[in-house]
Amino acid sequence: MKLAYILLTLLLVANSTYAELAKDTQTKVNKKQSKPTIIALAPHIVEMLYDIGAGEQIIGTTSFADYPEAAKKIPQIGSYVRLQIERVIELQPDLIIAWKSGNPSDDLARLEQLGFNIVYSQPNNFEDIATEVRHFARITGHTAQGEKVAQAFEQTLANIKATYQNKTAIVGFYELWSRPLTTVAKGSWPQQFLTLCKVKNPFEQVVTPYPQISIEKVLPASIQLIIQPLSVNQTEREGFNWQDWPIIPAVANKQIIQPDADAMHRMTIRSLTALKDLCAKIDQTRAFLQQKHS
Repeated sequence: MKLAYILLTLLLVANSTYAELAKDTQTKVNKKQSKPTIIALAPHIVEMLYDIGAGEQIIGTTSFADYPEAAKKIPQIGSYVRLQIERVIELQPDLIIAWKSGNPSDDLARLEQLGFNIVYSQPNNFEDIATEVRHFARITGHTAQGEKVAQAFEQTLANIKATYQNKTAIVGFYELWSRPLTTVAKGSWPQQFLTLCKVKNPFEQVVTPYPQISIEKVLPASIQLIIQPLSVNQTEREGFNWQDWPIIPAVANKQIIQPDADAMHRMTIRSLTALKDLCAKIDQTRAFLQQKHS
C-alpha cells in the first residue's frame, strides 16, 4: 500500500512536470509564431521596427539602414537599386517589409513568386507613419508598444500644429539637391514640413513633386529663408553656393539653415523631432524679419 502511494505520488509529479514542460514548449512556439523574423528593405522601416520593440527580429536590411546604432550590425542584403535574392532565400525570413516606391519592383515580384510573405510600406505623410506603426506592431507581435508609440506620435504632431498654425508665413526655398538645383513641391515628403512650419514655397504648385529649378527662377521669388538639409551619408555633397547671389534677401540677411537631412527625409517617428527643430529655426528667422521691419 505504501509502495503504491509512493508510485502514485511520483506519477502525479511526473505528469505535473510534463504538463509544465509542455506548456512552456507551447508558449515558446506561440511566441516564435507571434514574433516573426523580418527582412526590412528600407532605413525608415528599420527605424519603425526598433521603435515598436521589433528590432531584434530583423535578420536582414539594405544599405543606409544606420539608425539606431544597433541597426548597423544587421546584415545588408542589397540596396534600393538591387536586392540579393540568394541571401533572402538563405535567410528564410517569416516576413519581408518592403518600401513600395523605394525597392526594385522586379526583385519584389520575384520574391512574391518564390512564396515569401511581403508587406508593403508607403508613408506619404505624417499621419501615415502612425498608421504604419500600428500595422507593423500588429504583424510583428508588439501591438501594445505600437499603440503607445503611435498615440504619442499623434499627440506630438497635434501640439506642433497648434503651436504654428497662426504664425505669419515667410517665403522659403527648400534645396533638396544642388547639382542640378532641385527643390520640392506638392506631393513631396518635405512639403508638409514647410506647410506646418508656415513657410510659403513659391514652387509648391509645380506639377512634379521634386522639380529642378534654375537660379533665374529663384531670384524673382524674394526668398527670405533658404533651407539646405545636409546628410552625414553625403559627405561628398556640396550645397549650392548661395553666397554668389547676395541679391537674394535670405543670402543678404544670412538666413540659411542646414537641418539634418536623414531625420527629415526618413518617414519615421524621428521626423517629428526634425519637424519641431525646423519650425523652431524658422521661427528665429521670422522673429529676425519682424524685428528688421519694425
